[in-house]
Amino acid sequence: MRFPAKILPMIAIASTLSACTTTNIGQDRLAERDPLQKVNRGVFAVNMFADKVIVKPVTKVYRAVAPKPARQGIGNFFRNIEEPFSFFNNLLQGHGDRALRNLGRFVVNSTIGIGGLFDPATKHGIKPAPEDLGQTFAAWGMNGGPFLMLPLLGPSTMRDGVGTGIAQFADPYHACLTYCGLPHRVPLAITGVQLISTRDDLIENGADAFLESSLDPYAAMRSAYLQGRRAEILNLDGDDAAAQAAAEAAAAADAEANPIGPDVAPAAPAPAPAAPAPDSAPAQSSPQPHQ
Repeated sequence: MRFPAKILPMIAIASTLSACTTTNIGQDRLAERDPLQKVNRGVFAVNMFADKVIVKPVTKVYRAVAPKPARQGIGNFFRNIEEPFSFFNNLLQGHGDRALRNLGRFVVNSTIGIGGLFDPATKHGIKPAPEDLGQTFAAWGMNGGPFLMLPLLGPSTMRDGVGTGIAQFADPYHACLTYCGLPHRVPLAITGVQLISTRDDLIENGADAFLESSLDPYAAMRSAYLQGRRAEILNLDGDDAAAQAAAEAAAAADAEANPIGPDVAPAAPAPAPAAPAPDSAPAQSSPQPHQ
């Protein structure tokens, strides 16, 4: 396996920065204002077209051919191989308890769960603790930057996009696809299966129905992504995540009602006209307003 040497200093820097974990979590105010909305809507339209003519039809065939237990096993497998990178990111954020959950889940599911096809760890009370570099950067106080709609990859922010790019080299799973010397078509096939599995999960979770029922699918998608991402960054689960999503939805509604935005001061009222100077010509009399 040829592993890129430039990854080693990146890991060293990341390990040093882990000492800088802050309670000031990065915000997404710029992403909520969406200054690149015109470009993002164009990419969103292209993505929706590609999904309609290629991805969704293939996913429907996949759902028709593969029984639900098999589809769940494939989804479990891809989630399991992300556990080592989640372990790494939880350590960088100073979350030792969550890192131990990643380690425990990977060991249990890779052995008893037959390579991750099954999820006995959850049945034994070891809850998932997924993390990625975007969440780590947010935990270090990095703001999200503008909202981005990436071709084929979908919604993101500048911060999360940078994290995704670095993960192609730093995540053991993605790095192995590139540097483990696999036959040329194998990484492409694995990535394709993962894409279809992810699309299957979206159908199961009602994402299609959510967008179809929205007056503005793009705005609904952006809001849902940012709300869900915020819950992930804050490590909210269950009722906490629902409460956070409700709060974010209320904030989004307020932002729509107030286009200026919560962090921009309203314009000052125009000053009253100055009184005429004493030596100026007297103004013509005008009718007095009714009191």
